Amino acid sequence: MKLVKLLISIVIPLIILLIPASAFPIEGLTVVEKRVIALFVLAALFWILEPIPIYATSVLIIVLELIMLSDNGLVFFTNSEGVENFGELLGYNSIFATFASPIILLFLGGFFLAMAATKFRLDQSLARIMLKPFGSKPVYVMLGLMLITAVFSMFMSNTATTAMMLSILAPVLALFPDGDKGKIAFALSIPVAANIGGMGTPIGTPPNAIALKYLTGENSISFGEWMSFGVPIVIVLLLISWLIINFMFKAETKSVILKITSKPVKNIKAKIVYITFIVTILLWLTDFLHGMNSYVVAMIPVAVFSALGIINKEDLKKMSWDVLWLVSGGIALGLAMEKTGLAAHLVSSIPFETFAPVAILIGGALLTLVMSNFMSHTATTNLLLPILAALGASIESLNAIGGIVVLVLAATLTSSVGMSLPISTPPNALAHGTGAVNTKDMARFGIIIGLIGVIITIGVAYLFQLFRI
Repeated sequence: MKLVKLLISIVIPLIILLIPASAFPIEGLTVVEKRVIALFVLAALFWILEPIPIYATSVLIIVLELIMLSDNGLVFFTNSEGVENFGELLGYNSIFATFASPIILLFLGGFFLAMAATKFRLDQSLARIMLKPFGSKPVYVMLGLMLITAVFSMFMSNTATTAMMLSILAPVLALFPDGDKGKIAFALSIPVAANIGGMGTPIGTPPNAIALKYLTGENSISFGEWMSFGVPIVIVLLLISWLIINFMFKAETKSVILKITSKPVKNIKAKIVYITFIVTILLWLTDFLHGMNSYVVAMIPVAVFSALGIINKEDLKKMSWDVLWLVSGGIALGLAMEKTGLAAHLVSSIPFETFAPVAILIGGALLTLVMSNFMSHTATTNLLLPILAALGASIESLNAIGGIVVLVLAATLTSSVGMSLPISTPPNALAHGTGAVNTKDMARFGIIIGLIGVIITIGVAYLFQLFRI
């Protein structure tokens, strides 16, 4: 089966490469732009069918861009003499730069913070403290768990947060009697909160970081600005999710007691972690005072933890480098579509200006929602954001609804509510793996919260841009 997927993923892009540019229904398509279309299709097929790991697809895209699209690529691809309507090649150094984009370094800083917090049990200490006010009544304990999970997911990997919270919850799930829907409710609440919580900050989930690549210049958004709309969305969606879960899966058990036995580490290194964590977040939120943007601030914990041995070389081996490579591939694909002029060319060849701006906005968000339920959220945004950004930049009528900012934010945030299936997100897969929640129950809830999420994210993105102007 994997061999069939691999063959399909390779053959179709090859056919596109062999077809003359003049045969495409896009007037004036250059040879270089046609190559980008082939790479885009290859990336889409590889990310959807997954014949190889999705991070490996990103690396493959970057290498193929260096060979086929760069000014230092294979002679066969760079020789434009006598070739009609060849197009512009990319600088090879700009393609390599995607591996060290400021967005990648922002995520790296987030990884260092998350790893240090886990290593010195800051996460579990906070969980124990934050759960105390919620008592033992199931409905309120679940609310506490969801709030804590969402907060951690703003700064940690959604997958790591879900794994940690499900491990805390495991003894409790085992105590629910057969037939008690409360078991489904608790198991489902954790991945839901993790997926939603990731919307709160630029480092909460990879799609958020990818969005920043398209929000530059006058459209750029700081860490604090992102949280100004991200956190309210998280709070509203969490409360709605909590109400829906409790309505759909009402617990019969009257009391739930969570015991977190781990004790906080109190040595000097732990104190440095706590201080660095607080200082980094404060610097992210106050960039208008000190002048350092979020990318620069993100390097502070990297330097501090490395220099003081808090994160050592063994810890580095455990870091999620695959996520960074995945994001890099998306940035490289967007770079190729933008710099070769393909994104603008595609937009101009379709009469989007005849569509109602609201229809384009809702259509983009719904397409994102559908795709993110069946494939990686990061891969979805990697594919859609270059096109949506080009739409926002080139169609004046979209300015009435906030232009590029609203289009990009609505699609990005909507990707996080694509959680109808176990395959939709790693947190969903972890929850499904407990055996407490089945695919049918996950889908019933996921479809409802997905549609609600589209409405809320579009509304908040529009209001944010409206008050920002």
